Amino acid sequence: MSATPGDTPTIVLVGHGMVGQRFLEALADRGLTTTHRVVVLCEEPRPAYDRVQLTSYFAGRSPDELSLTDMEFIEKHSIELYVGDPAESVDRAAREVTARSGNVFGYDVLVLATGSYPFVPPVPGRDAEGCFVYRTIEDLLAIEEYARTRATSGAVVGGGLLGLEAAGALKGLGLATRVVEFAPRLMPAQVDDGGGAALLRTIEDMGLTVHTGTGTQEIVVGEDGAVTGMKLSDGSAIATDLVVFSAGVRPRDRLARDCGLTVGERGGITVDERCRTVSDPRVFAIGECALAADGRVYGLVAPGYEQAETAAATIAAADDAADFTGADLSTKLKLLGVDVASFGDAHGTTDDCLDVVYSDSRSGLYKKLVVGRDGTLLGGVLVGDAEAYGTLRALTGSVPPVSPEQLVLPAGSGGGDQLGPAALPDDAVICSCHNVTKGTVRAAVTDHRCATVPEVKKCTRAGTGCGSCVKVLGQLVTAELEASGVEVDKGLCGCFAQTREELYEIVLALRVTSYRDLLDRHGRDGARGGDGCETCKPAVASIIASLAPTIGADGHVLDGEQAALQDTNDHFLANLQRNGSYSVVPRIPGGEIAPEKLIVIGEIARDFGLYTKITGGQRIDMFGARVEQLPLIWARLVDAGFESGHAYGKSLRTVKSCVGRTWCRYGVQDSVRMAIDLELRYRGLRSPHKLKSAVSGCARECAEARSKDFGVIATSQGWNLYVGGNGGATPRHADLLAQDLSDAELVRLTDRFLMFYIRTADRLERTSTWLERIPGGLDHVRDVVVHDSLGICEELETLMAAHVAHYRDEWSETINDPEKLARFVSFVNAPDTPDPVVGFVPERDQIKPDLPLLSIGLRPAHDVLEGSAR
Repeated sequence: MSATPGDTPTIVLVGHGMVGQRFLEALADRGLTTTHRVVVLCEEPRPAYDRVQLTSYFAGRSPDELSLTDMEFIEKHSIELYVGDPAESVDRAAREVTARSGNVFGYDVLVLATGSYPFVPPVPGRDAEGCFVYRTIEDLLAIEEYARTRATSGAVVGGGLLGLEAAGALKGLGLATRVVEFAPRLMPAQVDDGGGAALLRTIEDMGLTVHTGTGTQEIVVGEDGAVTGMKLSDGSAIATDLVVFSAGVRPRDRLARDCGLTVGERGGITVDERCRTVSDPRVFAIGECALAADGRVYGLVAPGYEQAETAAATIAAADDAADFTGADLSTKLKLLGVDVASFGDAHGTTDDCLDVVYSDSRSGLYKKLVVGRDGTLLGGVLVGDAEAYGTLRALTGSVPPVSPEQLVLPAGSGGGDQLGPAALPDDAVICSCHNVTKGTVRAAVTDHRCATVPEVKKCTRAGTGCGSCVKVLGQLVTAELEASGVEVDKGLCGCFAQTREELYEIVLALRVTSYRDLLDRHGRDGARGGDGCETCKPAVASIIASLAPTIGADGHVLDGEQAALQDTNDHFLANLQRNGSYSVVPRIPGGEIAPEKLIVIGEIARDFGLYTKITGGQRIDMFGARVEQLPLIWARLVDAGFESGHAYGKSLRTVKSCVGRTWCRYGVQDSVRMAIDLELRYRGLRSPHKLKSAVSGCARECAEARSKDFGVIATSQGWNLYVGGNGGATPRHADLLAQDLSDAELVRLTDRFLMFYIRTADRLERTSTWLERIPGGLDHVRDVVVHDSLGICEELETLMAAHVAHYRDEWSETINDPEKLARFVSFVNAPDTPDPVVGFVPERDQIKPDLPLLSIGLRPAHDVLEGSAR
């Protein structure tokens, strides 16, 4: 097949990584996909994915979830994407590219985005079985398989960014792990000696062995051709079954060399300020394969994105095309759970500069600012606490409004605590991934009427890259709204000026057990003495329920005032379905169920004609029960030992599990037992939003724990606890809170996390949204929950202990209370009449709802009660 330039000009992009995908988006933004044919040759067997987050694969993130390629985007813009078919040669005279498949594509413009390849030191044994590089998803899949089947120990050659990520991955796979770094410190390109020392202490405390100041002399190979050890340049030797080379990368410029393009002495395709190759104006190079006009090859994604924008603007002959003359090399990372950041002139290479240093070796904290004689902030290094990274990076090149000493002191020490977005100039870059300035963010709020962080993200792209700027972004949005005269009302609703968190504290401190009492004493002036609203009633009901044992309000959810406050589903302890019927969901902890109980569920479903379905949360749902049938069904379930599964409340749903080491050959812990223990501990726990959890018996993550509000993944040393996940409409992977925990440590930290979330979250706020919204994010939550920075952990544990001690099944109490049973009728004015609206038709040997017109004259009881709650 051959394609040559014709009436429609053709752009051929060689390489489809992160920078290549951004180039395609830039083409689309400038309308070039409508005027040009766009061909993409991708070497890997999958389209562009997030290589920055590559290591998250080992924490449960699938290759599909790492993808950056929206196939609807590809199809919408008629982009011809050839996956697994790399370019083999370029004929610049004929302006043709030949792919491995034999296809030949003519081009008017050729863009090389071939990236880089891992450097493997030329040491004996480097090609032995068990030696890997750490660059692609396929590399990770191969490492994972080898680690599970043939290795108990691993070594990483290279202690830089990717090397430490690889070491974390090997440790997560259960291997005893070593790191070998030739330089005298870890991450030599990003941190100085002090930062490297702090990082080393923290990493060694995690159980990794680190060798610095020594190189790899030889890979020792056994008789079977597989790795058995390493010899180091200092004369020592180590035993290892697996070796990962992560000793840096080199530009992939072979294609350019072969077609006669100029490359640098140390590699890289030489380009000018517009990213055109100096040899051929029809050929561009962007990303890690390009040697920029300033003589540097940039190995970070943000400069690559800038180059992609520059190349697209140049091809479009746009008036706003900007030269690429260099880029910000600032980085903020989390390695093995440790925050590491560097920005500006981090190593103090500028003449006549001064260092301001704060170091706490006990806590693994190191902060250094490089300051000019005139007070200008030139750069810095942060290890262990990078909370101030966003603000400090934006202030680089200016004189901060407070002294440098105050900027490095811990939170609460003054000075820097008050340094907010108002101190930043409009030209300060807030999002380095997309080069978005404070002025652009302000304009999004004032000119484009963006009133929330998600709206600003959509408008500017800020915060959609690495995410390190999201906190500052939120501060800017709030500050700009307030500066524009927009009153940011943080009250729960029109009835209460307080936030949900503040109301929680009031209820706890004053032992308020009644919504009416809370409204009359603390409601807004116009709301006192009123009936409240549908926003605050269920929110306050949830607060009182979550604190019930502690404040002395330990009543049933359907008792007195509490019943009138509940959401619709809670009125009948069941979920209302489309046709007015209800679902019945008994709790099945961990998905484990005895045959006798399974038979009971089948018999009930058969006798009442219910639709049955096994859910993704490892439960059996029964649909189609009429309201008057609910007590009859639950009487049989309770008699068989079942209890409410709380499918209707803002509370814990399930703790899903795999079979763990009891049955699975990969399992390293008893995930079923832990899932059952956690579900029974937290059953009935009322919270701002429903909670889901899961326990996986190994890093293969079959229970999908990282898509849950709190998820647990087994390791060979114990359990890793992840928090803030969400598998809903806006999916978010949970973040690692703590690792290698014992059973007792896991339960204690989970207790604290859940009660801290319940205490501080807004109404109907998921843990995922809460974690991103709460000041300080995950780092603050870890400080509070793990390190007890606020001194409230004992109280949080006491509150959870009270919940556990006072738990009572709502349905077992309901079926024995005639007063509560009186509500379970179809019609309040005709209690013996079944609801004629509730009808069914057959489907696949079961039933589905039939939805006829509503009957006249009878009003369903659930409508009456729902109205009373509004």
